[in-house]
Amino acid sequence: MLQWFAATLQKYPEIAIFLSLAIGYFVGKFTYKGLGLGAVTSTLLAAVVIGQLGIVISPNVKSVFFLMFLFAVGYGVGPQFVRGIASDGLPQAAFSVVVCLYCLAIPVIVAMLAGYDIGSAAGLYAGSQTISASMGLATDAINRLGLAAEQTQATLNAMPIAYAVSYIFGTAGSAVILALVGPRLLGIDLVAACKDYEARHSAAAEFGGAGSAWHRFELRAYLIKPEGRAVGMTAKQAEAMVPNARVFVERIRRDGRIEEATADTVLKAGDVVAVAGPRDVLVEVLGQAAEEVNDPELQNVRAEGVDIYVTSKAVDGKTLSELAKSPTTRGVFLRKIVRGATATVIPILPDTKIHRGDILTLVGRPQDITAATKDIGYPDRATDVADVAFIGAAIVLGALVGAFVLNVGGVPLTLSTAGGALISGLVFGWLRSVHPTFGRIPSSTVWFMNSVGLNVFIAVVGISAGPGFVAGLKELGVSLFLWGVVATSVPLILAMYTGKYLFKFDPAILFGACAGARTTTAALGMITDAAKSQVPALGYTVTYAIGNTLLTIWGMVVVLLLG
Repeated sequence: MLQWFAATLQKYPEIAIFLSLAIGYFVGKFTYKGLGLGAVTSTLLAAVVIGQLGIVISPNVKSVFFLMFLFAVGYGVGPQFVRGIASDGLPQAAFSVVVCLYCLAIPVIVAMLAGYDIGSAAGLYAGSQTISASMGLATDAINRLGLAAEQTQATLNAMPIAYAVSYIFGTAGSAVILALVGPRLLGIDLVAACKDYEARHSAAAEFGGAGSAWHRFELRAYLIKPEGRAVGMTAKQAEAMVPNARVFVERIRRDGRIEEATADTVLKAGDVVAVAGPRDVLVEVLGQAAEEVNDPELQNVRAEGVDIYVTSKAVDGKTLSELAKSPTTRGVFLRKIVRGATATVIPILPDTKIHRGDILTLVGRPQDITAATKDIGYPDRATDVADVAFIGAAIVLGALVGAFVLNVGGVPLTLSTAGGALISGLVFGWLRSVHPTFGRIPSSTVWFMNSVGLNVFIAVVGISAGPGFVAGLKELGVSLFLWGVVATSVPLILAMYTGKYLFKFDPAILFGACAGARTTTAALGMITDAAKSQVPALGYTVTYAIGNTLLTIWGMVVVLLLG
């Protein structure tokens, strides 16, 4: 039975790839306190074991899926990457560049001190910095070194060994250093720092606590008495009577008839008004000053929740507090802000800035949502259909640019087709954020291209390197792991001190910025847990966009520096 199974995998190597994915994704989903191997490392290890059967797979397979992966990476981070370079995200973008230089220099120095070959050095870099994508560009660079075929293959086989050994601490160690060790090294109380940040960046709210006026809302009905203060006021003037919260008169029952209210509707004695707003305000403020009535028909207001893709120049860079004063945002409430390729949820605070490429979840009456959407951007309505023509054309264009070779002093310089696909993704991802009428790729499709594209590449690498993996691990195992600890820890420690003393980041976002520059989402999760707040995520998105791009390109640079 085993012989038949092995012979079948050798005859049909595509089965081996899918078997690696099945095992990798299954094992990778298990975590302990938020930490685990992840799908990439689990797929690699499964592929290495399967590769012991001597399975041969065409290298073109991994090239196809790697191009798809890199384009998806660029497409996802494009808006944040461009904004980080061009606007108020510049300090975070500059910080990310500095950290990426640390992440390049330290592993290269470690590899030189340890005497590792180019393949082991590239794998050590990829694993210690948890940037699996860099192995693709490193592979391209190694293939262009002009080595003998056997030497090239041996160099390529060394890469996944070093990656697998150094990745474990690269992931777990990064999270521990940033979330637990870092605050103690820098003398920062992370929980207190985040609470202080929220207090400083929230409006002076009399009711409901920091930021609560921006969500947690209800719709209640109140009777306007003849002696009521609101008699003779417009709806807008009446709403202004509660200055520290967003409350809106949505509908009115007058003389038995129900009317939709606008900002200019004049309120009269005897009107029953349906008021939307934060629950605590409706109960503690209006409930004390007005007579609440039960009117289900009046309160049966049609409402919807719509994701709005921010594209407006006028909105870009404005705070929620500023946007709340716009006439077109009357009647709408903000439920969620999602930013970046990692779909990071951004805290909703009055001083939170909105940027192009953000996705805002707005809730309100359809007419209010429509008015707000015209000023903010483009409705991002759910769809399962991807613009495949756009995907194919964009990858082709990027790959053609990357295939161009420029000889300088006899040295061939090229982005490679992989680098070209990454840059194409960045450009078209940014264009999509400005003009979202083309290039629609649903988030589920982006995830598939990103995750499965990378893991098919990793599976082929592992299966091909399988025969030499065990011998290499025996030879380099313990020392390689310890060198990996150094290569992981030193850049992070330097990053934390650089962020605090050179860039002077707020302590609440400092560790999120470090996690973003190192593209370690596991660390961000542990940081937000330790902080008991989502505030650290404010430092993650711009740095992640820059870091994810540079750290991937560094895979090629490592080979060039050591080659």
